[in-house]
Amino acid sequence: MQTINRAQLFRASCLSLLVTSLSFGIRAGILSDQGVRFHLNASQLGTIAATAFWGFPLAIIIGGFIVDIIGMKKLLVSAFVFHLVGILLTIFANGYWTLFLSTLMIGIANGTVEASCNPLVASLFTDNKTTKLNHFHLWFPAGIVIGTLIVFGLDTALAHGVSPKPYWISQVEIALMLIPTIAYGYLFSKLDFPVTERVSAGVSTEDMYKALINPLFLFMIICMFGTAITELFTNQWTDVLFKTVTDNAILILTFVASVQVLGRAFASPIVHRLAPQGVLLISAILSALGIYLMVHLHGDAIYFAAVVFGLGVAFFWPCMIGFVAENLPRTGAVGLNLMGGAGMFGVSIYMMFMGGFYDKIMVSKLPAGASLDAYRSAPAGSDMAKAFDAARSAAGPEVLNTTLIIPVALIVAFVGLVIYMRSRKKTASLGAISV
Repeated sequence: MQTINRAQLFRASCLSLLVTSLSFGIRAGILSDQGVRFHLNASQLGTIAATAFWGFPLAIIIGGFIVDIIGMKKLLVSAFVFHLVGILLTIFANGYWTLFLSTLMIGIANGTVEASCNPLVASLFTDNKTTKLNHFHLWFPAGIVIGTLIVFGLDTALAHGVSPKPYWISQVEIALMLIPTIAYGYLFSKLDFPVTERVSAGVSTEDMYKALINPLFLFMIICMFGTAITELFTNQWTDVLFKTVTDNAILILTFVASVQVLGRAFASPIVHRLAPQGVLLISAILSALGIYLMVHLHGDAIYFAAVVFGLGVAFFWPCMIGFVAENLPRTGAVGLNLMGGAGMFGVSIYMMFMGGFYDKIMVSKLPAGASLDAYRSAPAGSDMAKAFDAARSAAGPEVLNTTLIIPVALIVAFVGLVIYMRSRKKTASLGAISV
């Protein structure tokens, strides 16, 4: 007879998500260094970073369709294997294609973790889904905080101001991810798992697929594109966009992620009072305000903007998943995973587009016929390096101004969602009274 230990399963799930987020935090911190070492332009860096985001939806969508068949445990063991291979490939990368392949492996691992753990948490805590999903997903920004602090700390201690820093430091930073990876792989191999909530409730596969074409679900899928891009694109490109704004650009990401951790840790009263849709509306407003402030504030004030933005994006991902889990439960694990897959797919497409957009802005700010790679690799303090920094100072705000359109559109969408959910609740109440 199986004994389901909710507490241990939840802890192991959080640890696996920690590895997922470390890959974002640490890789965001070394993205520029990889570009210099392997002579990659912003378009190539954008494509590499985007690979994790389309490897993720590939894994999460496939995982969503097979999780009820093979079980959550087997999926999580496969996630461990992909993480292990991806990390090792990153450590020993020797150019564009090895970085591309390693990022793809890590993206697949990250998606497989979400494909298993979102339905696992919803199945373990059927009476408190959105709050526990917030508690689970706080380990994503927590890992970003840990990862960025690792990069910042080791760079400060070992690089001694050398630019570019020795690449072996980046390899050590990536290698540290092996510790939690091996730990979560071991834990999941020892624990028993429940069936998913949809299977437990007896909802047929046919009914699940019918629920997936519900207009409300399709609306949430479209909104997921926007919420994921707003959060993850801005976070992943922090070091690139703010390199010339502050000497410690990666700390902006740490500020954002720290606020996300606190927000998700104390999500329970906020979610219960406002419901997921109300939280999403406030999040969209704060996200738009945060991006606007990051464009227009300068110096230390940029960290205040980061706090506002962090408050905005803190609840996006878990409340989007939680809304579907609470209001569209018949979509099952497939519904939850299609949401995550849609978000990451949207980010991957946007990253590739914005990488090229960023390069075009950079070229327009440099002398005619200038080689981006030559300017990027110029010695610190040289005229070419100064010109390159000036171009980056101009390009970053333009990228953020373009991205600002997305949370502004989300404000309109979530106002409509709040109104719709209130009317639906009112109709249900009137129906109950008439009965």
